[in-house]
Amino acid sequence: MKIPKIKGIIDRRILINYQVDKEVLDNYLPEPFKPKLVNGKGIAGICLIRLKQIRPKGFPKQIGISSENGAHRIAVEWTENGQLKEGVYIPRRDTSSKLNALAGGTIFPGVHHFAKFTVKESNGNYNVAFISEDETSLSIIAKETDVWNDQSIFDNLECVSQFFEAGSVGYSPHKTEFDGLELKAYNWKVSMLKVTKVNSSFFEDLTIFPKGSVVFDNALLMKDIEHEWIGLPRIKGI
Repeated sequence: MKIPKIKGIIDRRILINYQVDKEVLDNYLPEPFKPKLVNGKGIAGICLIRLKQIRPKGFPKQIGISSENGAHRIAVEWTENGQLKEGVYIPRRDTSSKLNALAGGTIFPGVHHFAKFTVKESNGNYNVAFISEDETSLSIIAKETDVWNDQSIFDNLECVSQFFEAGSVGYSPHKTEFDGLELKAYNWKVSMLKVTKVNSSFFEDLTIFPKGSVVFDNALLMKDIEHEWIGLPRIKGI
């Protein structure tokens, strides 16, 4: 089933990004996906996104729903019909919406795990966390900044912005196939966050990511982005 076009507003989007050893991602990613590299390192992370006025395209915004969501993402490349493609592989999605959890794989791509989110935002400060029913968790404390992290694998904000804008297509596992979704942002603009503390049960799982194979790189912020989600045909695993 092809997922219908969905329209709404990205009220707030935090992108938490890590450098990951290529060999680790090679072992983790399913075919046909391969890690997209920056200076020899893979890029993975978590998107914390608050959506509002989400509804099928063509429907009035008054019927739209709002939700807090988390998506674990890995920047990938793959070959499709002889062409090299790029985007993100999304092994896991979490949501505060029971509707999203029920509709995962039909209206929304992939399985959505129901989770409890706690959010505190004021004066450019962000304290966001979630814990799911299976104890998957994430928390971040950050604040807006104009100073780029000089430990980042990216040279500057413009470089990292272009990298993620190019990765607008995401695929989530669905049995032996992958649900596809493209983000079409009407206005793309990111700014920087300085992170005081971040914890992720996924990226701290030593059975997937051995000690030293994952390093925090940067965190980005997007606000008030009108957009569409466009469903793509599923692709088959290899």
